[in-house]
Amino acid sequence: MIKLFASDLDGTLLNGLHEADRTIRSAIKKAIDLGAHVVPATGRSVLPIGDHGFTGLKIDAVCANGSIVRGQNGEVLKTFAMDLTFVEELLRAFPQICFDCCTPDGMFSSGSYEMHQEGFKRDGLMRRIIMRGMRARGGAHEEQFFDQSLSSILSHEVCKINCRVTTAELDRELKAFLADHTDTVVNAPFDPVMFEITDKDCNKGASVAWLGRYYGIDEDEIAVYGDGGNDIAMLSRFKHSYATANGSADAKAAASATIGRCEFHAVPKHIMRTLRSQQRIQIA
Repeated sequence: MIKLFASDLDGTLLNGLHEADRTIRSAIKKAIDLGAHVVPATGRSVLPIGDHGFTGLKIDAVCANGSIVRGQNGEVLKTFAMDLTFVEELLRAFPQICFDCCTPDGMFSSGSYEMHQEGFKRDGLMRRIIMRGMRARGGAHEEQFFDQSLSSILSHEVCKINCRVTTAELDRELKAFLADHTDTVVNAPFDPVMFEITDKDCNKGASVAWLGRYYGIDEDEIAVYGDGGNDIAMLSRFKHSYATANGSADAKAAASATIGRCEFHAVPKHIMRTLRSQQRIQIA
């Protein structure tokens, strides 16, 4: 009996336009009405507070690659904070990079807005168009504060650090730095051009399991869905795990099965089929 459905957003639960459309919202509402939990498990940090198409739905959310777990009203239920000694070392070592430090209080960036935008220039044209659309449709994000001092950043509970670098050389240097700190942190980006850094013990799978325990739900009563690099730990952990057909080869290898494409609402349809099957079993 599946009681909790946890899904990545872009490339998984959301449609090809990175939106929660009527079909997706309807499936979530029906699942909730039947007593199930539907939980976005995302690299974003503010769901369900932000209007990402989920407004009005009573959902929890595993945010910031699992480092922040939020309740149905946006309240913080659990955090997996990073070692501030590492955060300080990282920011001091790479002053030329704009590090976006995700905290429960908002996003605090070590660089300027211009530095932040510069990182997107390494994306191809199509990727830049897609990312621009995602940001435009993303709705109300948490406040982002640029040009923050090191002391200001360290005064907050840093849960995740995002960045994009501007050169291949800087990319190599940062990856080498992180390779020297695998005892402290992990880099699990949804896209290879990004860095998404969290505590080494933090991932979507661990946080979904924690949320299940919070509600008294066992891991074999949880189904998870994903498509990319930051979903692999989650897909590997759970017995009922599904990668979308448009997902990466690694995500498909980690999942117990592959379902259809996000553009054709594979995840909401799978959730509905699962719930209908469970209802038939209960009636029988």
